[in-house]
Amino acid sequence: MFANWVSRGGAVGLTVLAALLALPVLVLVGAWWTPDDQAWALLAEMRATVLPDYAMTSVLLCVGVALGVMVLGLFCAVAVTLFDFPGRRVLEWALLLPMALPAYVVAYAYTDFLQYAGPLQTLWRGYSGATASLWPDIRSLWGAVLVFSFTLYPYVYLLARTALLERAAHLMEAARLLGASTSRRVWQVALPLARPAIAAGTALALMETLADYGVSSYFGIQTFTAGVFKAWLVMDNRLAAAQLATLLMGFVAVLLWVEQRAQARLRFASARISRTSLESRPVRLGGAMGLTMGVLCALPLLLGFVVPVLILLASLSELRDLEWSWARFGEWTRTSVWLAAGTAGLAALLALLLAAHARLFPRSPTQALTRVVGLGYAVPGAVIVVGVLWPIGWLQARAPEAGYAAWFTGTVLALVWAYLVRFVAVALQGVQSAYARLPHSLDESARTLGQGEWAVFRRIHLPLLRRPLAVALLLVMVDTMKELPATLVLRPFNTDTLAVMAYQLARDERLAEAAVPSLALVVVGLIPVLLIARSLRAR
Repeated sequence: MFANWVSRGGAVGLTVLAALLALPVLVLVGAWWTPDDQAWALLAEMRATVLPDYAMTSVLLCVGVALGVMVLGLFCAVAVTLFDFPGRRVLEWALLLPMALPAYVVAYAYTDFLQYAGPLQTLWRGYSGATASLWPDIRSLWGAVLVFSFTLYPYVYLLARTALLERAAHLMEAARLLGASTSRRVWQVALPLARPAIAAGTALALMETLADYGVSSYFGIQTFTAGVFKAWLVMDNRLAAAQLATLLMGFVAVLLWVEQRAQARLRFASARISRTSLESRPVRLGGAMGLTMGVLCALPLLLGFVVPVLILLASLSELRDLEWSWARFGEWTRTSVWLAAGTAGLAALLALLLAAHARLFPRSPTQALTRVVGLGYAVPGAVIVVGVLWPIGWLQARAPEAGYAAWFTGTVLALVWAYLVRFVAVALQGVQSAYARLPHSLDESARTLGQGEWAVFRRIHLPLLRRPLAVALLLVMVDTMKELPATLVLRPFNTDTLAVMAYQLARDERLAEAAVPSLALVVVGLIPVLLIARSLRAR
């Protein structure tokens, strides 16, 4: 009976689930066809006043971050892949560590350390007697560009290094045998081969930048995401917020198209050469050149991970003079863990069912909805919040006595729904990638032996997918714990998480107390980063 449900009736259930996950995105698109004179008037007013500033700030932020992550990520990828210098083997995996730090945590740390009343400038004034600030306030656009650049460059580093490992080393050796200099080999051989990877990594970094709310809100930067929140929460117009959200979503869709096109171009690689073969060995740099290369590669690691973590650890010493409740910290941790674990379990299960259905029934109409669900991770959390609350508000307006709003916003239902809309795509990508490596001949052989779809899934697919499914579950859990915009708006009363409390404590200038939940998020974020680093060392 259960097998029959999975193969036939289960398709209807999966279609409903996929529709629920795709609904917030589809609702936002439909907002442009909803007649509302007040919303159109508000949009016209914003277009004449603040909307150009939102757009310009977002564009400048993206341009600065794009340049920052490309320079840092590409330089480090080329250095550790094509050259050998002191400290290279440690830097190969350590350069990924900034991925474990949420950008807003880095912003809190540097603000506390570099502001006028911070320890560095206080020490400088006491030593020199000067009264002027050493540098402009970090809570600015340039400060946000630096924070995002040092926390998001690993996207470019990881993809560019993977591309260089698979293609560039033996071609670099061939160019050397033809008499090309080192600089010419790098510029004319290695970098063109890594161009699709650079584009893909930069697009991912920009999507994370546009999805951010913590840094822009804490620094007081008027980005498009801030405009969406203001239209919804300050001006109390959900239609205008939805329309603004679709504009942001359209820009993200362009970035996603660039990223997917670049990823598709990554597949022209030739067979991978063993790292132990002669032609794939990196060029040895000794003396001052090797030392300089090691220092330059260590700078992004120091500024993006080591220094912020040391600042947060130093802040913990101030807790002895404050009224800090470890019991409350335990409550935030428990809430974060069970929300993240529950969401990760549901996301992994949904991703497995959707991917299995796509494999077993490739012509099913559910495929279109599955592709929409796969776009969820590229949609900023602020946009998903609007897409989730819109249908809830519509139901509440049609049947106020039913109390639909209380069902969702008074519990964790709306929050988990928003998490799933955004993070099922993470698990789905991992499971679909694993499915792509399973030859269809396995399915055909099983069917030849009389096995049905459910038996093929249970006896063949599931055992081979356990490891990628576990990795996907872990990634979703970590991403859920770090998610800020959706949690900040949709969490029920008296339900606080580590991310929310880190943001609220830092916003209230209680940075010593904010260090505790921030460090907890760092520890959790280290888990998938170390797994990725381990896979790189195995190459």
